[in-house]
Amino acid sequence: MIPWLDTTTPFPDVSEALTIDAPGLLAAGADLSPQRLLLAYQHGIFPWYSEGQPILWWSTDPRMVLMTDAFKISDSLRKTLRRVERSMHEGGRWQVRFDSAFQAVMQACAAPRRDGPGTWISQDIIDGYSGLHALGHAHSAELWLDGELVGGAYGVSIGRMFYGESMFARVPDGSKIALAYLVAFLRGHGVTMIDCQQETGHLASLGAAPIARAAFLEHVRGAIRAPAIAQWQPVAPL
Repeated sequence: MIPWLDTTTPFPDVSEALTIDAPGLLAAGADLSPQRLLLAYQHGIFPWYSEGQPILWWSTDPRMVLMTDAFKISDSLRKTLRRVERSMHEGGRWQVRFDSAFQAVMQACAAPRRDGPGTWISQDIIDGYSGLHALGHAHSAELWLDGELVGGAYGVSIGRMFYGESMFARVPDGSKIALAYLVAFLRGHGVTMIDCQQETGHLASLGAAPIARAAFLEHVRGAIRAPAIAQWQPVAPL
């Protein structure tokens, strides 16, 4: 049985997360206020639940992470990135921006996918992370084509730790392009690890790999104490 939290209840220690049935499930309840979300991420905890469920809090073990120097750029993606970068320098059709349409990126991530229904990103999730964005703790990387948002990614930033949340693409490689610019920016600002939360084949293809939760938390404890990144501007990944 997992504990039920109200808005003042602290999180239990992550060692109490379930190991069978729903591995990593730690608690339920509380709220999605910026203060609660920041507390969760600082302790390696994240919310993940479906519409109609209470808020469920997780701390998976092992933890999927992307080391920024391990990000894989395929030959085809490399060619596309060069084309996008050339277009940006020449004032062409492509643009990469950060934080110009944070809620729009979240809404696009929440939209139904071609291979299934919408994601777990509800309006309550959008509202909660928009609160973090207003405080400078959540950011979006965006790909634009002819003035239309066609790809993006968003996540949470605390100190020199970045927690990836979701991506979307409306053109081939749209999410990967946005992610490549984000990874390059983070790497240039001393961020060595991006939290990916749960293991998937897609993340593994980009260079992510699972590590023990204890190792993940040890890294987080040091990274969140570093000064926050002040200016968020796209950096060319090549």
